[in-house]
Amino acid sequence: MGKRLGVAAASLLMVLGASQAQAAEPQSCRQVRMAEPGWNDLAFTTGVASVLLQGLGYEPKSDVLGIEVIYASLKNKDLDAFLGYWDPAMEVYYASYREDGSVETIQQNLEGAKYTFAVPQYVHDAGVRDFADLAKHADKFGRKMYGIEPGSNTVMEQIIKENRLGLGDWELVESSEQGMLTQVKKAVLKQEWILFQGWAPHPMNAEIPMAYLSGGDEWYGPNYGGATVHTQVRKGYVAECANVGRLLNNLAFTLELENEGMGYLINEALSPNDAARKAIVAHPDLLAAWLAGVTTFDGKDGLSAVKDSLGLMN
Repeated sequence: MGKRLGVAAASLLMVLGASQAQAAEPQSCRQVRMAEPGWNDLAFTTGVASVLLQGLGYEPKSDVLGIEVIYASLKNKDLDAFLGYWDPAMEVYYASYREDGSVETIQQNLEGAKYTFAVPQYVHDAGVRDFADLAKHADKFGRKMYGIEPGSNTVMEQIIKENRLGLGDWELVESSEQGMLTQVKKAVLKQEWILFQGWAPHPMNAEIPMAYLSGGDEWYGPNYGGATVHTQVRKGYVAECANVGRLLNNLAFTLELENEGMGYLINEALSPNDAARKAIVAHPDLLAAWLAGVTTFDGKDGLSAVKDSLGLMN
């Protein structure tokens, strides 16, 4: 009897061990390679993904790269995931990769976003309300439009290159998100005219008196560049690394959460991962949905592991 029980117990352990091994990810999935273009909203959301993956026993890696490089890297399988496809504003970057099937869109992670040309509110009040109003006030703008990182201003480049709306003699000034916003804030202090890339979610919408221009539907889509943001992966990644795929498919954010997280980045100078940890600890109720059906790298309960890593078990 005792011998039979011992054999049964051993068999049960073998079954459980096999079950756990089946639930674990392949070793090739342990490192999760992501990238974002240096935008605070995507730095924050990628930080959230990184913190969750760390808590699950993975080794996330995130680089800051231009959008064109991100897509080429996904196609070449040098990156695994990108949480920042703005649709339709980034269609110009994504179209060829959709056509050849090398980059897959798996999840909408934000709605209510927008992205288009913006001006200070006093410029809007003075009559610049539409893309078509820009050329007649070219001198006041110094014939300059202010963008962010090189590789992220394709629409501005296209409008200038094709001399659309009479803007062919304008200059594109590229720097970074923070560099552009610093220039905008300086202009606002002096009540100078400036044209720049604006988007939401972002704390700029509360910190700068600003207005979005109509007339950009051809380039950014309707409703002032109204957009949804999506998670994308290299071809076949979700099939290869199904557990990470479940997490990426679960991840969804709100404008309020992203504004909060970006505030930690900008106003408190936290790193993306530290900003993500602070936001998650402030909203632990989000974890259940994000981690539904997700295990640790070695097949254990994912929610408990992440809570433990964040000090939320008590």
